[in-house]
Amino acid sequence: FMYSASVLLSSSCAYVVEVEHPAVMDTIFTSVLVFHWFVFVWDSYLSARQSRLYKQVTKVPDEVSEFMSQETFAKSRLYQIDRSNFGFWRGIWGQVEAMFSLFIGLPLFWNLSGQLLVRFGFSPDQEIIQSCIFLLVTQIVSTILDEPWSLYGTFVIEERHGFNKYTIGFYIKDKIKKFFVFTAISLVITAVLIYIIQWGGEYLFFYAWLFCGTVMMVMVFIYADFIAPLFDTYTPLPEGQLRSAIEDLAAGLKFPLTKLYLVDGSKRSAHSNAYFYGFHKNKRIVLFDTLLRSSMLPEDMRVKREEAQKEKEEQDQKKKTDAADSVQEVDVSDESAEKKVSEDDKGCTLDQILAVLLHELGHWSLSHNLKNLVISQVNLFLCFFIFGQLVNLQELYTSFGFPDSRPTIIGIIVIFSYIFSPYNEVMGFLMTQLTRRFEFQADEFAAVRDRSKELGEALVQLGKDNLSFPVSDWLYAAFNHSHPSLLQRLQALKKFEKKGQ
Repeated sequence: FMYSASVLLSSSCAYVVEVEHPAVMDTIFTSVLVFHWFVFVWDSYLSARQSRLYKQVTKVPDEVSEFMSQETFAKSRLYQIDRSNFGFWRGIWGQVEAMFSLFIGLPLFWNLSGQLLVRFGFSPDQEIIQSCIFLLVTQIVSTILDEPWSLYGTFVIEERHGFNKYTIGFYIKDKIKKFFVFTAISLVITAVLIYIIQWGGEYLFFYAWLFCGTVMMVMVFIYADFIAPLFDTYTPLPEGQLRSAIEDLAAGLKFPLTKLYLVDGSKRSAHSNAYFYGFHKNKRIVLFDTLLRSSMLPEDMRVKREEAQKEKEEQDQKKKTDAADSVQEVDVSDESAEKKVSEDDKGCTLDQILAVLLHELGHWSLSHNLKNLVISQVNLFLCFFIFGQLVNLQELYTSFGFPDSRPTIIGIIVIFSYIFSPYNEVMGFLMTQLTRRFEFQADEFAAVRDRSKELGEALVQLGKDNLSFPVSDWLYAAFNHSHPSLLQRLQALKKFEKKGQ
């Protein structure tokens, strides 16, 4: 990043007197290309290390044998092998797309958007409108190219391992809705940002940072209250033991809880989650229904889950029995019974849920979210400051196929996606390490408040429910896992518990 920036900044003197340097332009493009391939090879190497671990470790390690059976371990291993293989081929395809974009994609789609601009009756100098058309075209193409991978991942990989809850009809409806909602939002934000950059003059970096920072803050409220409910049903958690226990927990920590929701995440996936959001005195907690045992769900949700599970089992059994002989039909029936038992055992108990929430509230009490917000805003300011120094350099645009123009949206893409890529990689690694540190601190927050045993049990239960592999390659984890491994967290909890005593 610093090298690329210095090359561009040093070339600004030549730019002032309108002298082009092909060598500088070649250096810019070549540097971006070489680094892009370096990142791809490095990520592939890390993934290969982790994939090799999945294949070599076939028995439950002694350290985790006390809480994970061989059967669960085998299921987790096969799930992660499938995901790893799928990720390998998807990564190769992603690199092909990246090379297409790097070499010809940007000028190709920009020229196409210009032709559409004129065809729609607009003047050729309407850059903001052309930028919106460019963004729409690229999003449509990206969605079409990505969809086969998404379908395979959902209806083959996730389906095979019991996580997919989508039907084809619901999946298509969900995808269409997401496309239109997020495209509309991105078009508005992009149009305003381009206008600010063109209008901002010498201080464009400050105005752009102020706008983007404000959008980030506002989106927290807009997404939770207006966007997320378009896709999921957020139901106030009914009065009862669970709600009372959560409210007591929040009150004891002086957490300003205003709303408590239960979301029907099970209509998409069997994976579980819980989180909180909001600012100052307006905090909300959201629990996925998959986090709860069936017996803890409200009646309507429990009935829906049981009906969906029954329908799913009938469909699965029909697929298997259609291709099975009479002997195999008995085995299928046994598998279904075993699967039903495992479904009933999924989810956390009341004490385990409270331990998970205590961990999450630990993030709030220790100001982790505030620290992340400050870091992101400082990082955004620095990036826009450098962006302001580079955005008007013609050499930058010429290097990526725009010798006679400087479209603002192309400058945004090139600078933030390509020129900043080394910096982004370093920043991503550092944030991963910081997040892991925060996770340990939140675990300690729960452990010293006498929730060590329950949190450990919850982590084990969630690991089983989500088929998380308990063993990680240390180098792969350092770059890719924002959370410590299950084994690391259980070992740390024991130390925290002693420390609390």
